[in-house]
Amino acid sequence: MTRPQPPSATAEAATDTVELDIGGMTCASCAARIEKKLNKLEGVSASVNFATERAHVSAPTTVTTQDLVDVVERIGYSASVIEAPSPDHHADGRREPEAEQSEAARWRQRLFVSTALSVPVVVLSMTPTFQFRNWQWLVFALAAPVAIWGALPFHRAAFLNARHGAATMDTLISVGVGAAFLWSCWALFFTDAGMPGMRMRFELLSTDQSGAPHLYLEVAAAVTTFLLAGRYLEARAKRASGAAMRALLDLGAKDVAVLHETDGVLSEARIPISDLTVGDLFVVRPGEKIATDGRVESGTSAVDASMVTGEPVPVEVGPGAEVVGGTVNAGGRLVVRAARVGSETQLAQIAQLVAAAQSGKAPVQRLADRVSAVFVPVVIALAVGTLGAWLLTGHSASAAFTAAVAVLIIACPCALGLATPTALLVGTGRGAQLGVVIKGPEVLEATRQVDTVILDKTGTVTTGRMELVAVLPAADVEESELLSYAAAIEGASEHPIGAAVARGAAARLADPLPEVAEFRSWQGLGVSGVVQGRAVVAGRPKWLAEEWSQPLPEALEAGLADEEAIGRTVVAIGWDGVARGLVVVADRLKPTSAQAVADLRGLGLRPVLLTGDNARSARRVADQVGIDEVVAEVLPADKAAVVRRLQEAGAVVAMVGDGVNDAAALATADLGISMGSGTDVAIEASDLTLVRDDLGSTVDAIRLSRRTLRTIKGNLVWAFGYNLAALPLAGLGLLNPLIAGAAMAFSSVFVVTNSLRLRRFRPVSGPAGSAG
Repeated sequence: MTRPQPPSATAEAATDTVELDIGGMTCASCAARIEKKLNKLEGVSASVNFATERAHVSAPTTVTTQDLVDVVERIGYSASVIEAPSPDHHADGRREPEAEQSEAARWRQRLFVSTALSVPVVVLSMTPTFQFRNWQWLVFALAAPVAIWGALPFHRAAFLNARHGAATMDTLISVGVGAAFLWSCWALFFTDAGMPGMRMRFELLSTDQSGAPHLYLEVAAAVTTFLLAGRYLEARAKRASGAAMRALLDLGAKDVAVLHETDGVLSEARIPISDLTVGDLFVVRPGEKIATDGRVESGTSAVDASMVTGEPVPVEVGPGAEVVGGTVNAGGRLVVRAARVGSETQLAQIAQLVAAAQSGKAPVQRLADRVSAVFVPVVIALAVGTLGAWLLTGHSASAAFTAAVAVLIIACPCALGLATPTALLVGTGRGAQLGVVIKGPEVLEATRQVDTVILDKTGTVTTGRMELVAVLPAADVEESELLSYAAAIEGASEHPIGAAVARGAAARLADPLPEVAEFRSWQGLGVSGVVQGRAVVAGRPKWLAEEWSQPLPEALEAGLADEEAIGRTVVAIGWDGVARGLVVVADRLKPTSAQAVADLRGLGLRPVLLTGDNARSARRVADQVGIDEVVAEVLPADKAAVVRRLQEAGAVVAMVGDGVNDAAALATADLGISMGSGTDVAIEASDLTLVRDDLGSTVDAIRLSRRTLRTIKGNLVWAFGYNLAALPLAGLGLLNPLIAGAAMAFSSVFVVTNSLRLRRFRPVSGPAGSAG
């Protein structure tokens, strides 16, 4: 089940990817129609998402963006090109918040006016007690504005589609409401229904055979009001579903205080964030947002990165530390040098990945799209067939008309079209808040099927950074003296082990380290030099014994054996011709790794530890975190082969890694998960990216992906089930059109609100996490 790899650029014609904002869509059938038209262009592959009102188009360079826009506009919709998202540019696959608010406001205005007019219409029509002399003419006066003005968006869209030879959800609504209203007009003006003293009663079933005059003004008014309520709630819910992405994009600072040097004097000037360039120095005061990704040049502080990483505990930073744009300086003054700006920042790249995921379609949505494409013509045919069948079987025209209108009104392709995109929109947005970036909808299916998770040891289960863990001096040597000499000589090297010793000493010693003279590095063996007039050597114990005639005392030999037995790295230190002690460094476990492994088991996954380290060291780490299966001493080039071997044995494999040497394995796995601290290559090769450098977020990523997939499938079951049950009931005359209209409006609202439950997803990892 290896994921297909992208073909090489030379294997096919050059293509461009374009994101279009689509205006004028009112249902899933509209999206299916636009998608079909775009895909008719030679070489074009388009995916249109109704919920995000966006088209993701891959087209050869011979097809211009104007060609794509023209195709959309020719069939009655609007289209505009969306720029790449960045913190100062809203491009979450949706229109700007102001546009969305005005859209909801327009629906709300029609809804409130129509509700005020419809309530007396329904009450009078359903309650014979209230039907005074000539009541039907008052009902007509109240219902006419609702059926004409209130339903105008549906009529306008239906007319526009009809001009282009298409039928959509609006066609069903417009025909249903229009038929009910026009029938009522005919009955009022040309039959006894307009006579004084006329009485009418409400019937749940549409089986009245009396032949008595019957008006459908309450159907025209109430159905319109129900549908307006559904569209209004849908607009509000769709806005809420994208709130997480908007919040992410709103994190970016709007301006920045840049430092300029003039004649050796630094001056500060505040400029728009768009004018900031790579290499600029800028100031971040307490409480301000960090303007862009960069490296701290001076100052120390605590940085609140919770909106980017999901981690509520502020991170301490100082000179040399990297910071992420959009995070908040919670402590002291910082001077930062800009490293990435605009669309290159981590925040913008997360937004791009999430937007791409939201514009895609999960495999389970393809069936819904195919159904939506033929849904409206089939429903119109069913309505005509229902009308004919009732008349041919001897029923009254009134009963036949009622059943046909009910069929038109209760059908709802919108629920089908909204089932996947709304859940995907909310799920990916919530993931972005928690530091989990889901790259595409097909990833969701992979998280359900995975049964084995390979964990790269270094940087994933462990910190990937060597640390000083023990100092073992000889009997006649002070620990501080041993550590001082060791740190001085090792600190002069560029080796990670030397850096670890120097960092550890700086944290433990009060006095500054002594100077080193005549320093020399012996490649792969150790270092030597003169410290405070003494010839000091540090390196492998065997090297000290054989090359420098400085064997370890018996007590230190025992310590060496104990430390190496648990997989730690030991450095021997000697001076004046005698071995004086040992310093021990090790790659520490991340504090959350053991719990994360237990949680992965709880999800039914089999953890496997993969490392290039020796088997003894790997086994020690595996035992500490609770992993039974270890694959050690694997060369970087062979990691992908390990993944393939497990796949050939029948496993569905997820790979968690962070380095360049993990990229091939991440791409080969059925599900690639890269840690946020990882390299760009690893992140590019993965399906899920974890912004937080914490194995526990792997658990959250899989749980959230599975929860989103369950929500999508639940929505589809409801949408298919609703239509399969409702259409026959309406056709058999078992539903009054008024009840049908309410049910149809509720079906779309149900799907959207069900998806919104994903906003309540709670992580299990992190201090603030709770099972959810």
